[in-house]
Amino acid sequence: MASVPQIDLDNLTTSPTADEALEEWYKSHPSIADSDANPWDVSRAELYSKDLWRKPFAEMREQAPINKVEGGVHGDYWNITTYKPIQHVEALPDIYSSDVSHGGITIAEPDFDDTDFQLPMFIAMDRPKHTGQRRTVAPAFTPTEMKRMEDEIRQRTEEVLDSLPWGEKFDWVDKVSIELTTGMLAILFGFPWEDRRLLTYWSDWAGDVELSVAEDLTEQRRQILYEMGAYFTKLWNERVDAEPTPDLISMMIHSEHMRDMDPMEFMGNLVLLIVGGNDTTRNTMSGVAYGLGQFPEEREKLQQNPDLIPNAVQEIIRWQTPLAHMRRTALEDHDLFGNQIKKGDKIVMWYISANRDEEVFPEADKIIVDRENARRHLAFGYGIHRCVGARLAELQIRILLEEMHKRRMQVNPTGKNRRVHACFVHGFRELEVELSKY
Repeated sequence: MASVPQIDLDNLTTSPTADEALEEWYKSHPSIADSDANPWDVSRAELYSKDLWRKPFAEMREQAPINKVEGGVHGDYWNITTYKPIQHVEALPDIYSSDVSHGGITIAEPDFDDTDFQLPMFIAMDRPKHTGQRRTVAPAFTPTEMKRMEDEIRQRTEEVLDSLPWGEKFDWVDKVSIELTTGMLAILFGFPWEDRRLLTYWSDWAGDVELSVAEDLTEQRRQILYEMGAYFTKLWNERVDAEPTPDLISMMIHSEHMRDMDPMEFMGNLVLLIVGGNDTTRNTMSGVAYGLGQFPEEREKLQQNPDLIPNAVQEIIRWQTPLAHMRRTALEDHDLFGNQIKKGDKIVMWYISANRDEEVFPEADKIIVDRENARRHLAFGYGIHRCVGARLAELQIRILLEEMHKRRMQVNPTGKNRRVHACFVHGFRELEVELSKY
């Protein structure tokens, strides 16, 4: 059984960030988005950092909603680009595996040769193990828990918004999106507040699919995740003999399905909960600022009618789609809507495209805050792997919009921004804005 090395927790690495390390790496490596690339190989990170992904997906939805890419950046795979086939695949977990032993949940291939550094997590497991581990953490996200946390989330949101400068430019991602989601994670884990930004740092190193391309950074990533594991192991050891509390670490300790996890599985589930709770809500909060700025008429409609806020939350999640894809692996030969899938084939479900499926969402590229079926979006997935923290994400975004409305706060993007260079996490690294009253 692999174990986490001894780490000096008084001298944790906090620089460079994953983004900085990748940016430096790309300087010495040619871009993978060359002119000969298959235009339907939508795993190319440049499509997202340059915001060029809409055209290839629109072409696929019209011409070949299910199609096979060969020789792509991440190998051969099937593109699933429309709503109905994605629901179909998600509804058949016994045919389409999420298990890391078959390939896991992202388009990047796991390094099966590195037997000492495998990170099992329940989202990348099949039944029955997935069921038991998911049930362990699910009580943290029930309607009762949401009601219990609402006042605290609102108080923190008020404090963050009241700290923002008016009439001057600032980075919404850093001041709002990261601060709110990282603080929420700290509360969920019972994590030391003064160290909460470590959660953002670890999340970026854990969740960036592009790091699989930059093999030179593998050892650095491993060391940083070991630091994460060591820090959380210390918290685990401090609580193992204590009475149960509502935080996620205590829930794991007192669960028959997770109390005996080996160190790698513990780290894997930490990665899942940190990335799932951080990157997704963070990038939707950035989508609130950017997206409403793109559609001022819809923004005004929301400003004039705050009763639309709950529906607008769903619409902005749909429009932003903070995780672009999930991957499954076929466990048997079969037909998928006329396409012959072979055992072992990689199936990539592009949520970012299904949420633009015009047959389901008319004028899909537009935010429509009173869209009647906004809640049908697939940004949280579908079926047994639907996001366990969906209610918490919705609650945080709803409270953000409500508190902005109370302050008559209009967020105006200046046009200066930097997007995530990745085909998995879809969002912003920086988003410069200026506030005004309406």
